Amino acid sequence: MEDHKIVQRNIALQKEWYGEPLGDRVRRLVVAFDISQAFLAEVLGISAPMLSQVMSGRRAKIGNPVVLAKMIMLERKVLVPAVAAGDRKAMQEALEDVRDSRPTVGRDSIPVGAVADDQGVLAALRDIGEDEDLAEAAKLLDDDFPSLADLLRRAAKNGS
Repeated sequence: MEDHKIVQRNIALQKEWYGEPLGDRVRRLVVAFDISQAFLAEVLGISAPMLSQVMSGRRAKIGNPVVLAKMIMLERKVLVPAVAAGDRKAMQEALEDVRDSRPTVGRDSIPVGAVADDQGVLAALRDIGEDEDLAEAAKLLDDDFPSLADLLRRAAKNGS
């Protein structure tokens, strides 16, 4: 099979397994935390070349479930108000927390569905902000973080 066909197949598999291409998810984290791809790899506990291969579609999956758990942890930490506001100290603390974590992977610790289906996350967001604030934050995040924007909109709609 030619290289470009392998990449296309792997990206299609990533969409099926992870909800979207891993390159998109990783790029959003790099932008959100204003870090290099190599530093993100270090935080996740994966080699920079391996992360690059996953991002480009040369590899279909992240083989180590702990690495995936750490990626999900980082995606959730983007929702922390200080991190979302770009507070450098909060961003650094979030990155260190994830890097130093040793998440366990089991049926109760990794969500099977999308994070947006987690009622606990929606309830926590409602505790943090009013419906109007959540909706406004969603508008601000739409272009760069559409999944997070959708999560905020869902929290705002279900808040009453």
